[in-house]
Amino acid sequence: MSQRGTVTGPERARNLYAPAMRYFAMVAECGSIRAASRALNVASSAVNRQILWLEDALGLQLFERVGRRLRLSQAGEVLLAHVRRTYSDFDGTMAELDALKGLRRGTVNVATVESVSELLLPSVVGSFRKSFPGIYLKVVVTSSLEAARLVEAGEADVGFTFDPPETSALTVAFHQDLVIGALMAPNHPLSVRDTLTLADCLKYPVVLPAEGLSLRTRIDAVRRTIPGASKTYVESNSLKFMRALARQEHVIGFQTRIGMEQDIADGRLVFRPLTDHPLQNDRLCVVTSSLRALALAPGMFFNHAVAALKDHLPSLDAEKAS
Repeated sequence: MSQRGTVTGPERARNLYAPAMRYFAMVAECGSIRAASRALNVASSAVNRQILWLEDALGLQLFERVGRRLRLSQAGEVLLAHVRRTYSDFDGTMAELDALKGLRRGTVNVATVESVSELLLPSVVGSFRKSFPGIYLKVVVTSSLEAARLVEAGEADVGFTFDPPETSALTVAFHQDLVIGALMAPNHPLSVRDTLTLADCLKYPVVLPAEGLSLRTRIDAVRRTIPGASKTYVESNSLKFMRALARQEHVIGFQTRIGMEQDIADGRLVFRPLTDHPLQNDRLCVVTSSLRALALAPGMFFNHAVAALKDHLPSLDAEKAS
């Protein structure tokens, strides 16, 4: 074994272990000091000195000379068993250290919907990077369906989405049902109501999520049952734009509380739950691929994200899907 370059596995354990023990184990394996010196790429005299030092320190003879070969004594057999156990334990420790080193160089690809990307995901990413600052994260903000598709196609490791399609290629690793509500400025006529129906809201100008968004699918299911509700004031695929419009005009938008936390805290918008049954819950999901296991870095990010979601929504019954 050369002393230069990177060594792995048992050789690395031996290289890092005390020289006397390493030399002793190699002599035991090779049966002679000269053969051990060649394997270690160390002078025979150096190997011999370490063996003599070890025998003197222990007060025991470790080898018996049989012809030109060295045979372990009873004491040598006991010591070799100890050294081998030590190497084995050390290899396990090195594997754990390699895993941590891998995390420092890993990559995580994330696909997310807009609402999660505004406050929740930046908080998750920020706290994750405090522990693993060398991890490279690539975040794509897109629609619910596209986030699920990216994970299914292997282009994203972890997806944050609403109501993903049921497919054997996806695992809903975490889900949380969130109430859909109407958002409006504090001086809007409907802001004095505790709860609303979609019919109540459609008596006023509204801004609807664009078709293809999970919110729009649920809203349309109710909207089709309301006479004269086909007219739309504004339509947009950006929840941020919808909130900005609601703040500036007497326009009602629709979404969950996710993403609008700061507007509510600052008193710029109010949120009123909708009581229509199809609008009771919008399911926030964290999805992974069922066709491939998460690598170390994505797996650690996933665990961190799930813990953060539970902390962010303490009043709701967060649970991992079985």
